[in-house]
Amino acid sequence: MNLESLAAELRGFVGITRKKQIGNLMQFFPIESERIIASFGEDAAVIDDGEEVMLLAADGIWSKLMEVDPEWAGYCSVLVNVHDIAAMGGWPVAMVDVLSVGNSEIANKVLLGMKKGIEKFNVPIVGGHLHPDTPYSALDVAILGKAKKNAVILSSTAKEGEAIIAAVDMDGKAHPKFTINFDSTSFKDSKTLLLQLGAMRELGECGLVRAGKDISNPGLLGTLGMLLETSNVGAVVDVESIPVPVGLDLSSWLKMYPGMGFVVTAKSEDAERVLEVFLRRGLTAKVIGQVTADRRLIIRKGLEEAVLFDLTRECVTGIH
Repeated sequence: MNLESLAAELRGFVGITRKKQIGNLMQFFPIESERIIASFGEDAAVIDDGEEVMLLAADGIWSKLMEVDPEWAGYCSVLVNVHDIAAMGGWPVAMVDVLSVGNSEIANKVLLGMKKGIEKFNVPIVGGHLHPDTPYSALDVAILGKAKKNAVILSSTAKEGEAIIAAVDMDGKAHPKFTINFDSTSFKDSKTLLLQLGAMRELGECGLVRAGKDISNPGLLGTLGMLLETSNVGAVVDVESIPVPVGLDLSSWLKMYPGMGFVVTAKSEDAERVLEVFLRRGLTAKVIGQVTADRRLIIRKGLEEAVLFDLTRECVTGIH
């Protein structure tokens, strides 16, 4: 596949296209609190709390995932929320959920999956709401976390010239029922997973990264596009430098939620130390590109290149 075809395929990927409406919502939610340090465009809102900050995030589970594998959906509801807090350099405190389901068998599978996630990541669900009689099945989870105020990692602070680093746990496989999910966590013990998640907190507290996000449903380059958009910058990415798990092709991998993965920017002189932190915590990490002032995400392979996103004319989320 040439790069123009790859770019076109990724731009049409539903994991990316379903993000485009987010920016339109902001006009309905004015923010008038001096305690809000950061909000839309970040993996979690950042709320002033003295020497620390509170991190508040929520995720709704994709209905397609609920239909295919309710237990996996329940597990992922914990997984994705924990990652939102980790991506900000924080640690999770507790969660609440809203479960809408009219089928007891589906409900039991969802709850079993959530229980596994709670035990894996050691984060309790302390309340929420149940709709026990809906004609549909839906699951939404919100999470509260904390971080040191001087160690928060935002996704809106990338600057021209910084190195772009992707870090992923490559030890896993595509989910058998939902192939755009890569499972690298469900079979690992809690100690291993918490060690991996702690990489971002260490990087934040050491001041080694300038911006970062957890790699989510839009995949690696879709997530990077969201980061670049909120930072009002662009990037050039060498696709040959992107680590790809054995048995997968690049196109398939770039449309996957990787389970345990982050994309960050760092000063070029700090890149090696960032790679070392990720490696020591069990993640494969590579420098895959550089931030530019030109507000386009360009993918490159040798002398060939293509524009994945032109952020001067289009949006990923619409948040700047």
